[in-house]
Amino acid sequence: MQVPFLDLRLHHEPLMPELLEAFRQVTDTSAFAGGPFVSSFEREFALYCGTQHALGVGSGTDALWLSLQALGVGPGDEVITAPNTFMATAEAISLCGARPVFVDIDERTYTMDPAELEANITLRTQAIIPVHIFGQMADMDAILAIGRRHGTPVVEDACQAHGAEYKGRKAGSLGVAGCFSFYPGKNLGAFGEAGAVTTDDPELRTKVQMLRDHGQASKHLHSSISWNARMDGIQGAVLSVKLRRLAVANAARRTNARLYDELLADEPRVIRPALVPHNVHAYHIYAVRVQDRDQVLQRMAAGGVKCAIHYPVPIHLQLAYSFLGLGPGSFPVAERCAQEFLSLPMYPELRPEQIRFVVETLKESLRN
Repeated sequence: MQVPFLDLRLHHEPLMPELLEAFRQVTDTSAFAGGPFVSSFEREFALYCGTQHALGVGSGTDALWLSLQALGVGPGDEVITAPNTFMATAEAISLCGARPVFVDIDERTYTMDPAELEANITLRTQAIIPVHIFGQMADMDAILAIGRRHGTPVVEDACQAHGAEYKGRKAGSLGVAGCFSFYPGKNLGAFGEAGAVTTDDPELRTKVQMLRDHGQASKHLHSSISWNARMDGIQGAVLSVKLRRLAVANAARRTNARLYDELLADEPRVIRPALVPHNVHAYHIYAVRVQDRDQVLQRMAAGGVKCAIHYPVPIHLQLAYSFLGLGPGSFPVAERCAQEFLSLPMYPELRPEQIRFVVETLKESLRN
């Protein structure tokens, strides 16, 4: 048996009649850049997330960058985030001219440790970005409380957490802004690059709307120097089709995760993902922790199972951020996890027999 890490073809096949109709409608109206299909998706996604507003942008990186810009983050400022995330989280901070400040993570959830956050707040701190890594939301009560005490806005990096919940509220609805990526492999994926900002703040909405379109307050009148970060019409139309299936797809991911948990419960060499009781996990990634991870990854591939690693090098150890002077040992929990994470196949269409084969192959790879 061969089990791919992700099978987007299988995911899209049942949707093709609706997707082809969406393509036709966009083509017939020539609404290729922004326009009614993006606006329609924005309304639908805001309703789904439980926010007043959603703004389609070009990518998750755009969502993070424009949110920070709208909050006035700039040169000389600091923004606190976690080091065990995709490069874009830190890049967005740097693109504003600010300095990323990393704090270590909780070893159970792999999200920002609020105790470490409190210790790193300074007068320069202008924003906090907790990352809902792998699809589980961070400890938002504690993080938001710290933000309120210091008058510091919290921006959720929800790029891996479409539909995840914290105490009954969806990702992207708790901070001043929520930032989403619709990269094709995400739980809600576009047919290319796309992203969104969610917010209840009308002023932030207005600023992001202007910043994503070359700083235009109205057509031909540019209030600031900005960038083209608009969502394409075809992506808005595709995302509207796929959003209608997101809840069912996420439920299937949780069913798959429960089977993984059950089959790995008696395997002491594997640390399974921990689920916080008040969270609803979106399981964008099902990451276990194992020793000799790189060898296990190779054995899994040889056995017919494609796995992945998220993320093998924490951001503070990337060459691009060497100027921060943060060497090995700076964030021991994040660094240890980065050496042990192994992402198993996870997508809604996985069959139980495939999951059993993945687990059998993993156990055999560990025995070797």
